[in-house]
Amino acid sequence: MPTTTRKAQVPPALAEPHPQATSLSALRHQAEACERCDLYRDATQTVFGEGPSEARVVLIGEQPGDQEDIAGKPFVGPAGRLLDECLQEAGVDRSLCYVTNAVKHFKFERRGKRRLHAKPNAGEIQRCAWWLSGELELLRPDLIVALGATALYTLMGRSVGLTKERGHVLPAASGTPVLVTIHPSYLLRIRDHDDRESERQRFISDLKSIGDHLNASLITARQNA
Repeated sequence: MPTTTRKAQVPPALAEPHPQATSLSALRHQAEACERCDLYRDATQTVFGEGPSEARVVLIGEQPGDQEDIAGKPFVGPAGRLLDECLQEAGVDRSLCYVTNAVKHFKFERRGKRRLHAKPNAGEIQRCAWWLSGELELLRPDLIVALGATALYTLMGRSVGLTKERGHVLPAASGTPVLVTIHPSYLLRIRDHDDRESERQRFISDLKSIGDHLNASLITARQNA
């Protein structure tokens, strides 16, 4: 598992103090009424993170999609189902992970009756990082997985590039290791079958680093006990 020793700068998106809450459920309740940016105006609801409060791994995507916006749950659409499959092939139990997004409201453009994904801007990411930093403070995971460029920017700032650092584990400003990889939606956009399968296998290889890192952390903890 490749690892770099870069000293990460505190990213603008995490520079703001996080909300005060005693539990994830309390934080989720606060987020339901979020109006920190204008995305709440068109979205159906806030889509908060989901998973066990004792999760050792947190997977962070960009934002909820159309199906997530309707269901109120993260990663339940096509990209989420693909993530489930790839995690399973990588030997990672998603039920033991906490999954969330950098942005909690669905940003979209209307094309007739369809709602098409629109990328959140830096201001929206920064405002919504308020909730993500609260989640991470309560969870205190052993490893964070940045799924895509938006999640990586939220955690590491603009100085860290996805293409260069993909597959590496970097120290975030908080000190928590961050595994850099793609968002599964990228795989869905690849039309060529062979290219898509090649990238899928590479993504699974990235996800296998989750188990490698956790096992190494466990061994270190036992040695220091």
